[in-house]
Amino acid sequence: MFKLHKTLENDCLLVGEFTLSLVLLSRDANYPWLILVPKRQDIREIYQLEKADRQQLLLESCNLSEAMMALFTPDKLNIATLGNLVPQLHMHHVARYASDCAWPAPTWGASAPTPYDPQILSARCASLRQRLLSCGLEYPVD
Repeated sequence: MFKLHKTLENDCLLVGEFTLSLVLLSRDANYPWLILVPKRQDIREIYQLEKADRQQLLLESCNLSEAMMALFTPDKLNIATLGNLVPQLHMHHVARYASDCAWPAPTWGASAPTPYDPQILSARCASLRQRLLSCGLEYPVD
């Protein structure tokens, strides 16, 4: 049975669910930062997914990427599956700007996380949900 890793649960907010993956928003307001987590137990790496799940993850990543590029117009979109501290497979999607606090270095450890203003957080989730609805996103009713 799938269970979200405690670190992701604590550090993120659920935006919704695709067919395969949870869509999470990092609570760090320094960057528009979303994370896909395939709802599969005991998977650490993409190659461990069944072939159909690998294809679905790529589709969901592309849909999320297109939405982020349209909504946030970043200079670059960083996509990574590191998992050094959180062993559960998860795919980061971080919108980067030449003006952000870590540019051009990686975001990890560059600055302390900044919490979202509650109104901005709510608006960000709503815009993401609206944009991803046509891609099959389902989301909890607030």
